[in-house]
Amino acid sequence: MAVYLVQHGKSLSKEKDPAKGLSETGRQETIKIADVARMYKVPVSKIVHSAKTRAEQTARIFRDILKKDTPLEQLDGIGPLDDVTGLGSRIDPASDIMIVGHLPYMERLVSFLTGGNPELQVIRFQNSGIVCVDREEKNWFIKWTLNPHIG
Repeated sequence: MAVYLVQHGKSLSKEKDPAKGLSETGRQETIKIADVARMYKVPVSKIVHSAKTRAEQTARIFRDILKKDTPLEQLDGIGPLDDVTGLGSRIDPASDIMIVGHLPYMERLVSFLTGGNPELQVIRFQNSGIVCVDREEKNWFIKWTLNPHIG
């Protein structure tokens, strides 16, 4: 049981797409990571995403590859500059929820969970990558990461 944090896939520029949907590279990298997560049987019970198009598209790819009947829902308060303490204080580590969002929010959330301070630099996310966090007793920790680029 854990929580899976994902930074959306690479997006198009605002000039090419005002909604900044996923680029072809963003789609392909997300598919690649979702396929690996499926192979490892990552047990996602629900996927939530921000209101931004690129986060929703990333969430849909993960849902379609991991398990098509996984509930998908938009969640307010996880935009790039939103406060992480609200969600961070109520995440259930046993939920197997996947949260698809943006930087700097996702990095700040991991820092808040693991170090109690969103200003710490604990991890650097990659587009389409997964950071799995879990908790033992009262202590959150990074359990594993899965990223499209390891070099």
